[in-house]
Amino acid sequence: MKKRVLMVGAGLSGAVIGRKLAEAGHSVVAVDERSHIAGNCYTERDGETDVMVHVYGPHIFHTDDEEVWQYVNTFERFLPFVNRVKTTSGGRVYLLPINLHTINQFFGKTLRPDEAREFIASLADRNLGEPKTFEEQALKFVGKQLYDAFLRGYTIKQWGCDPSELPASILKRLPVRFNYDDNYFFHRFQGMPENGYTKMVEKILDHELIEVRLNSRFEKSDASAFDHVFFSGPLDGYFDFELGRLGYRTLDFERFSYDGDYQGCAVMNYGDVDVPYTRITEHKHFSPWERHEKSICYREYSRACGAEDIPYYPIRLADEQALLARYIERANQEANVTFVGRLGTYRYLDMDVTIREALDTADAYVRLSSQACKMPAFFVSP
Repeated sequence: MKKRVLMVGAGLSGAVIGRKLAEAGHSVVAVDERSHIAGNCYTERDGETDVMVHVYGPHIFHTDDEEVWQYVNTFERFLPFVNRVKTTSGGRVYLLPINLHTINQFFGKTLRPDEAREFIASLADRNLGEPKTFEEQALKFVGKQLYDAFLRGYTIKQWGCDPSELPASILKRLPVRFNYDDNYFFHRFQGMPENGYTKMVEKILDHELIEVRLNSRFEKSDASAFDHVFFSGPLDGYFDFELGRLGYRTLDFERFSYDGDYQGCAVMNYGDVDVPYTRITEHKHFSPWERHEKSICYREYSRACGAEDIPYYPIRLADEQALLARYIERANQEANVTFVGRLGTYRYLDMDVTIREALDTADAYVRLSSQACKMPAFFVSP
């Protein structure tokens, strides 16, 4: 039996789930309160410079999931792009992630990989047991000098608190490489869509059984006209923040143009705490196959997310975890609603994970609906 389904949000989650359901014969309406599709990965050409601008900050596609890589390339050709991040610290420019070049440059040495490994081990704080905080994790693995230069200030600005207040899990892996590899990501497949993410999402949504309604705010009463709702907006927003607001960090962008090449790379971090912004991104470098005389850059500032701001990074500390559990309990009592994506599940998700989960969620709905079984509120646990 074919269903009538409402997608709340026309970003990656909504578009991918909607397309999969439409291909299965279901009728889909996608609503978004913004004036455009593609959510935070929205891209557009700057009218003056013709640079492809990542309006809500840069989105770099990287994955080890071959099926997801093939999926996005079905709708838009992805061209090679390797994210090679630089950082300015103490008036000097270094490579990130911390690698052999960074170590040798920072300490004025010419160490080989095995020598560098022993040297960094000698700097580590040997008095620490199992790290409980971000700061302890960093000090145990790289020592105070590298921590102060590359991790402490950036983290304070990004999260708005001292690293000693953050859990060790935020710093998931050893933040140093003992070779000269400066590829920021480890994944096999990395690239950028030739014509931008907006074009890709537009093609995903281009199906005769999908209707897109922009500038449309979802109201709970809308759900009565549909068999099922997939909600990719903020989980707490669905319940009108009745239990309180989940904590997020938001971003402010100071956009400026430059006649020439401003910084010679796509991403320049700023590790010093007295520099108010976390990084500068130069958007023409995200499309290295193009040539532009002028440039568009963003200075990026992180701060606490207010009621009218765009939520970017879920904080997920103890208070948020407790509140999240209460919202999950409420969500599980809802009928015919599934919460999806970054905001709907209150998790930070890379694009490839968002697409993978959307594909799997859509497959589950097609399977369960054909068996007259109930779709859960969360196909992926927050």
